Amino acid sequence: MLSVNTNSGAMTALQYLNQTQSALNKTQTAINTGYKVSSAKDDGAVYAIAQNMRGNVAGYSAVTDSLNRGMSTVDTAMSAGQSISDLLVQMKQKALSASDASLDTASRQAMNQDFVALRDQITTIVNNAVFNGFNLVDGSTTKITALASADGSRRITVNAQNMKLSGTIVTVKTTNTISTAAKASTMVSTIQSSLTNVNSALAKLSAGSKKYSIQLDFAQKLSDSLTTGIGNLVDADMAQQSALLTSLQTKQQLGVQALSIANQAPSIILSLFG
Repeated sequence: MLSVNTNSGAMTALQYLNQTQSALNKTQTAINTGYKVSSAKDDGAVYAIAQNMRGNVAGYSAVTDSLNRGMSTVDTAMSAGQSISDLLVQMKQKALSASDASLDTASRQAMNQDFVALRDQITTIVNNAVFNGFNLVDGSTTKITALASADGSRRITVNAQNMKLSGTIVTVKTTNTISTAAKASTMVSTIQSSLTNVNSALAKLSAGSKKYSIQLDFAQKLSDSLTTGIGNLVDADMAQQSALLTSLQTKQQLGVQALSIANQAPSIILSLFG
């Protein structure tokens, strides 16, 4: 039926052209953003899942930062402990030499001065073993805790090791000297005991650092897996989008031509009255 009031062919052509234009706009957005789902409007369910996963990735970023800080703090304490262990070895050598009763007074005094300098250096090292406000070897804190899960429900704790002089680990006192053969002889066993204790404390700190390192590696792998999963959900396949863009552009041109032809149909009525 020919009518000047109703052009069903034009309406149908316009509907298909609008559908093509909508698909074309979606494809162009995917190409511009790199996402096939860039907002809830594109796919609400997929967008919600992706956002939840992004939240977990952000959580693991915080976990990684926390673990790195904890591991650095423990490593600082380990460096201090290693230096203290080295000092104790030197102190033991001085004490053993000074325990020789045949040593002359001047030599013993010189060794004692060296011993005192080494002893006091332990205090300097202990006081300076600070990272991010934490010192695990001076007795100011008992432990350090780092995040281990994205929801904050799990944590990893490493115990501090107090290596101050006159303590339970370093039993050498702040006033100890090797000014006499008797004092030096007694100091040898005291230093050996302290050395054993420090090495044991270092082993504990090392185990703690390893816990942080293992969890850090695991958290990074989880974060990478989640990031890959998000990409699988929302990233656009650019090769596919390129092919689709070409197809839709062709359909758009054909749709415009079809609409143009349909719009010309009412003009045929004029020939009936010519």
